[in-house]
Amino acid sequence: MSTLLIQGGLLVDTEWTRHADILIDGPKIVHVANKISEDSLPPGTEIISAEGLCVLPGLIDSHTHYHLVSRGTVTADSFAEGSELAAFGGVTTVIDFADDDKKGNLKACTKARIKEMQSGMAIDYTLHQGVYSYRPGIEKELKELKASGVRTIKLFTTYKNVGYLIEKREELTELFKECKKLDMMVCVHCEDDALVTKINDEWKGTYTPADHAEMRPAEVEAKGIETVASIAKEQNMRLYVVHLSSKAGLQVVRKYREMGTDIVVETTPHYLFLDKTKLKGKDGSLYVMTPPLRTHEDNLALQEALINGEIQVVATDHCSFTRDQKLESNDCRSILPGIPGTEEMFALLHTFAYEHGVLGISQLVNLMSTGPAKIFGLYPQKGSLQVGSDADIVLYDPDETWELTEKELHSASGYTPYEGHQVTGRVKSTYLRGRLVMSEDVYLGIPGDGLFVPQDKKHLDEIYWQ
Repeated sequence: MSTLLIQGGLLVDTEWTRHADILIDGPKIVHVANKISEDSLPPGTEIISAEGLCVLPGLIDSHTHYHLVSRGTVTADSFAEGSELAAFGGVTTVIDFADDDKKGNLKACTKARIKEMQSGMAIDYTLHQGVYSYRPGIEKELKELKASGVRTIKLFTTYKNVGYLIEKREELTELFKECKKLDMMVCVHCEDDALVTKINDEWKGTYTPADHAEMRPAEVEAKGIETVASIAKEQNMRLYVVHLSSKAGLQVVRKYREMGTDIVVETTPHYLFLDKTKLKGKDGSLYVMTPPLRTHEDNLALQEALINGEIQVVATDHCSFTRDQKLESNDCRSILPGIPGTEEMFALLHTFAYEHGVLGISQLVNLMSTGPAKIFGLYPQKGSLQVGSDADIVLYDPDETWELTEKELHSASGYTPYEGHQVTGRVKSTYLRGRLVMSEDVYLGIPGDGLFVPQDKKHLDEIYWQ
């Protein structure tokens, strides 16, 4: 194992920001100090100057769909390609998803997904396990799932047509109860299926990409959140809302928080910075995802919530299809839903913070590294620059300005929904467990080097944002 000294950078953690040296031995951080003498280092130590750079803990994208088989096809970014684009964005750990095959063995579903990911992933990963039905023996399944290192489940309040929806409230309630007993996190995609169906059945308009936003309006999300938040309130347990997209949904979150319900909120760059005008025109299909893009008013409401600390996690819901795959259809009922985003995530958020002067870089690290690590039981192994943590480290130039373009980025989708956005701040080098995986636009990741990271209970009870 090699020894590495990173000198003179601005170390950014959620606890402090200071100029210091950081010493890495093999996969771990072993010493942090204002100045580490080179004379004290073993022969062969590699010394890296980080003057003028921020030294960040590796970022975590806690909502990805790499190599997702869906609707008779597969997403553009494989595990290997997803790892590469992630490394260019400073992301060293992703939380992907395992589907529920409804055969009564959630642990087997997780193990199958890990086996799929092992040979391709060049960065570390863990999983959310989908649960698409309530059935006899589900408590035993959940216990075994937890013992295997996955402590979070993913539910849907929509997609009855593809078998994801647990429709009966009493079954949802029982599932929440079981998760509370086991101290497991419940994450939910919130859109009310009955209301979606009613709107679609009564729809008299066209089915262009722009119509997608009208057929799944913000009230659909708000009603979906209402359903699961009310159950979480009844059970006095934590709820995690994925990809919050609307002001209406945010207002429901606020209502239940005022009643004492513990709700963790995730949003994405596209709901913060893109609006539904992108759905118009010849390339509208490229911007179709679910929930759909909202109004500029919704963007502003979510930005304000981010600044106020009402949003705890920024992730991407990275689910990329190629330009050709997306443009195969102009009918919003058959357009493949999803966009790329992992690589662009930190640059977009840093630019927002830089231009508005409202968030410090420590807060950004909390939203996209330390916070997710604590919420999902990865901390302090991940999301930290402490001695003993994994040496997942990002060297970041906070002042470099550049343009997000298809040519500059690395998704196999062949496009970015943020084409032409001018950003401030760029990842210069990314280290995974002490090994350089990207530096100065050269990718050095090795498929198969990524490891599954079990989720530990230790820090799940920390309400770190209060």
